[in-house]
Amino acid sequence: MANKATKYTLIKQKQYLKCLPFEETKDFERAKRGLIAKAKNLVIKNDNGRIVWKLNELENLMQGDTPDTVNPSLWRHEKLNTIAGLFEVTHGIYQIRGFDLANLTLIKSQNGYIAIDPLGCVETAKAAIKFAEKSLGNIKITAIVVTHSHWDHFGGVGALTNQTDIDNGAVPLIVPDKFTQELVSENIFVGAAMNRRSVYQFGNALKTDAKGFIGSGLGKGTSTGISMPLKPNTIIKNKVEEFAIDGVKFVFLLTPDAEAPSEMCFYLPDFSVLCAAEIVTYHQHNILPFRGAQARSALSWSKHIDDMLYLFGDKSEALILTHHFPQWGTQNIIKLLTEQRDLYKYINDQTVRLANKGYTPSEIAESLELPNSLAKLWHARGYYGHLNHNVKATYQRYLGWFDCNPSNLNPLPPEESGRKFVELMGGVNEVIQKAKKLYENGEYRFSAQVLNHIIFGYPQNEAAKELLACAYEQLGYQAESATWRNLYLTGALELRDGTKKHGGLSTLGKEIIKFVPIGMLFDYIAVWLNPQNADGKTIVINISIDNEIWNVRLSNSVISAQKGASNPAQASYALVRDELNAIAITFEAPKYPLFNEILSFLDRPTSNDFDIVAP
Repeated sequence: MANKATKYTLIKQKQYLKCLPFEETKDFERAKRGLIAKAKNLVIKNDNGRIVWKLNELENLMQGDTPDTVNPSLWRHEKLNTIAGLFEVTHGIYQIRGFDLANLTLIKSQNGYIAIDPLGCVETAKAAIKFAEKSLGNIKITAIVVTHSHWDHFGGVGALTNQTDIDNGAVPLIVPDKFTQELVSENIFVGAAMNRRSVYQFGNALKTDAKGFIGSGLGKGTSTGISMPLKPNTIIKNKVEEFAIDGVKFVFLLTPDAEAPSEMCFYLPDFSVLCAAEIVTYHQHNILPFRGAQARSALSWSKHIDDMLYLFGDKSEALILTHHFPQWGTQNIIKLLTEQRDLYKYINDQTVRLANKGYTPSEIAESLELPNSLAKLWHARGYYGHLNHNVKATYQRYLGWFDCNPSNLNPLPPEESGRKFVELMGGVNEVIQKAKKLYENGEYRFSAQVLNHIIFGYPQNEAAKELLACAYEQLGYQAESATWRNLYLTGALELRDGTKKHGGLSTLGKEIIKFVPIGMLFDYIAVWLNPQNADGKTIVINISIDNEIWNVRLSNSVISAQKGASNPAQASYALVRDELNAIAITFEAPKYPLFNEILSFLDRPTSNDFDIVAP
């Protein structure tokens, strides 16, 4: 049972009310500007009646005043994220917001509409178009632009067109360079772990209420329908490319190695509108998300925004974002871009400066603050990313995980160190009492650190679990970042209720797997090999896949595959690509005995419910 906010949490919340400009209401005016039709009581279901997206509970929750159990700055931000419907940005450009984590933008073209970022799944994309048609009439999609390689921007492509129309050129599907590779590579190898960690980042297991889930900062949550990307037919490969799409002029600007490894922005000269993709948002973004990814470059991020400023800033009368609401007015746009550019440059430069002075990631994160000129800007606040963990991620990108302190080089694992720390501190009961005093004094961070030793050393101790859950709860209530709130509150939930299953572990659905190169598919299979099962085994087979020869070898508890090599083998098999796709999902190949034997040595992914807050 969730607790109330303590007096220390209430003091913390009041501090935010004093130091931030809550009297400023222009963002709410912008978020409602151009409203054509409001989305009310929004619930989207799949063909079987399962809910894949809902906004109704959050909409009702956000009608009230700021609860004691929510940071007031975060509450303000999530109220903005809940404003949903069909909006006119400027004549001929429309946005559908609140139907998924991202926005779907429609640009009127010569023969219909060009769709930008068709959401995260088929069901939400269909619902968004159907909703817009009530106001705009029949919507014929003449082209689709996907700004970057994150699933919430491309999963609904299959709702708007089909592969045949793309292949024959009837519907251009335009993506940035290396889109297909990055679409699969960021998630494929550690997708199972990412899925599990995403439960914490996005609060998927939390109940929607004032003591639980209120949003994710980036939007209101994640949809859970069918992701159906399609293979593109147009790839932007040069830094700047300009051409017309169904009569609409586009100027594309590649912005890789920042928010996403493959990403692009674009400018519409006919409309004087700039789309900043997800490079610009109304918060401080993540340099490294909790779900996991390669650490992003804050320096590249700032330079991409600088490019937008230089190329398009003084030409833009409206700025559209793929999350959050637009900005209008050339000077307002220049100001926003300048401040966002400087935000990411500040994170990069100050982290590097202090690292060169010998400060560790934790020391930099604890001491570094934004300058006043940025700190009071709503769009620089850490609702999704956070200065604290963005500093650590930037340090990691330059110098890695190790702070060079020898005691941190090879510490004991949490279970063993937990028992030893608890023993040194006087035993379990003594430590719980000390941690309880820390909690009662409002020292929730240190209380959690102390109790974590008990949980990992003595995981069956229910009193420690409950007290740690209480500490996580207060830290969650205080958090300005939605992702921090979700992380703390999910930790509290799982300490009390145990780890719950949140879906299958397979990250290679039948639609996504079509994009995976054959070599990467073999590499994916290889990472699941359990070395104990395969110890001492050597198997060599040749596999022909659609007339392409691959030599697959198991040796030294490693699976390797080489294209074009038909070395001496114990068996040769001929497969079609669809067969290999099915095998990579099921890890079974009964028609091919030696291949099946190799697969028998793999760990079988069954669920993604591994423990995080307990051993």
